[in-house]
Amino acid sequence: MRTPSPHRLRKNLTRALMFVIAAVFAIIFLLPTILTISNSFMTATEITANYGKIFQNVSGGSKKFISETVNLKFIPDRVSFSQYATVLIKSPAYLLKFWNSVILVVPIVIFQVLVASFAAYGFARYKGRLREIIFFSYIILMLMPYQVTLVPNYLVSKWLHILDTRWAIILTGIFSPLSVFILTKYMRRIPVSYVEAAKLDGANEWQIFTKLFFPLSGGVLYSVAILVFIDYWNMVEQPIVLLSDSELHPLSVFLSKINSGEVGLAFAVATIYMIPTLLMFLHGEEHLVEGITYSGGIKG
Repeated sequence: MRTPSPHRLRKNLTRALMFVIAAVFAIIFLLPTILTISNSFMTATEITANYGKIFQNVSGGSKKFISETVNLKFIPDRVSFSQYATVLIKSPAYLLKFWNSVILVVPIVIFQVLVASFAAYGFARYKGRLREIIFFSYIILMLMPYQVTLVPNYLVSKWLHILDTRWAIILTGIFSPLSVFILTKYMRRIPVSYVEAAKLDGANEWQIFTKLFFPLSGGVLYSVAILVFIDYWNMVEQPIVLLSDSELHPLSVFLSKINSGEVGLAFAVATIYMIPTLLMFLHGEEHLVEGITYSGGIKG
């Protein structure tokens, strides 16, 4: 029997070690999701017994975290759908907040992708000092935390008389520098020969955009849409600042305040809230990876 060479043995050991490390990190990252899904099938009594004492009332009615009282359980004592029954049937307020999220996020995703596509096409096709200055401004805005722009967004929304309406969230969400940056970097790598060939065939600028740039950017457009959806599906600060009416708040705001009440429904609500994001990711995983990592232009 042939003995493996030391080099091949080291290579196999290294590969096995990397696999074990990757598996450990994957399990660690998945634990919160697994805990949330499994606990969503617990009864309210069991959830209260395990997590209800996490918060203890102190003077002034505030809450104090007591880590010693937490009892993490991954397997329910008795499988129950009572949380889902309450969220989906008995308390329509949670479904209302879910649809608030849909009403806010879907227009932002659609129009942000469209606006970013037009802007990226302009940055990719035309050269000049003014273009570079504007594109550099996009990069500066992209590097800023969103919290920095909350006050200007508030003031502009108030000036436009759309404060405390859904338009205050939608209009400020449509114009995102990150989408423009990603699409511009991709479109700049589309070969100029493609454009020249299209012009020889009599194509105008609109046709070059709709029949050449837009189709060739399909994968990165899908990845941008997924990133935008995930970003705004989990938004919290924007609705709190721009919407004073809690009836218009998305479900993400409710989840951010779950420790102040309704702890027994937290896991079911969080599980339902994960479903759209999970479906989008699974459906467009290849496009998402391509849009983030692939910058080599056009294949083929």
